[in-house]
Amino acid sequence: MTATPQQLADVLRPVKHVLLDFDGPVCSVFASLPAPEVARRLREGLLAAGEQAPAGAEEETDPLALLRLLSGARPDLTESTDAALAALETEAVQVARPTPGGESVLHACARSGRLVSVVSNNAGTAIEAYLTEHGLSDYVAGVFGRAPGDPSSMKPNPRLLLEAMEAAGIGPEHCIFIGDAVRDVEAGEAAGVPTIGYANKPGKDAKLAAAGAVVTVDSMKLIADALT
Repeated sequence: MTATPQQLADVLRPVKHVLLDFDGPVCSVFASLPAPEVARRLREGLLAAGEQAPAGAEEETDPLALLRLLSGARPDLTESTDAALAALETEAVQVARPTPGGESVLHACARSGRLVSVVSNNAGTAIEAYLTEHGLSDYVAGVFGRAPGDPSSMKPNPRLLLEAMEAAGIGPEHCIFIGDAVRDVEAGEAAGVPTIGYANKPGKDAKLAAAGAVVTVDSMKLIADALT
């Protein structure tokens, strides 16, 4: 069930540092360059380089999951595949669809004196390209994308959240994480940070709540309105 304004206000009151997922809460990265197309291009790149895709790769339509799969089966291809995916993500964000209310959250954090760090499994170069293109760079204190060539850094690993908190010098008791996937909630829990679940599809609220989200919302604007 979507949180009430009072519930959101209570959760956000002690927050000094907002950790914000990128794909979902800020924009839909693969809205115009679909994820299955990106995965297909990654596979084609392997073939063009004379490499054979490992078992299961042909059916994988999530490019981040494909990166994990390739890294596990062919560690020697991890760095080049990650770089190729980062380039495709950077292409995708040029035509990504902004999430309604996502920009408002950044503005509300600035008005209320809260820091924002973007913490995402996407490539940091792609995130930075999107923020620059949309004039949002000044609203973000730090970008923490997956470590290049190291898919194990991706959530549900808490590594990126821990790095963001260390860089800001603000402990988990004064942080909140906003994410739209169960892996976000799991990463938040592992880092000691409560997570607001952004349920941007039907049925997601129950999954996010079951994973441990402190509250769920179906609109980023609700969060922006509560960031006073």
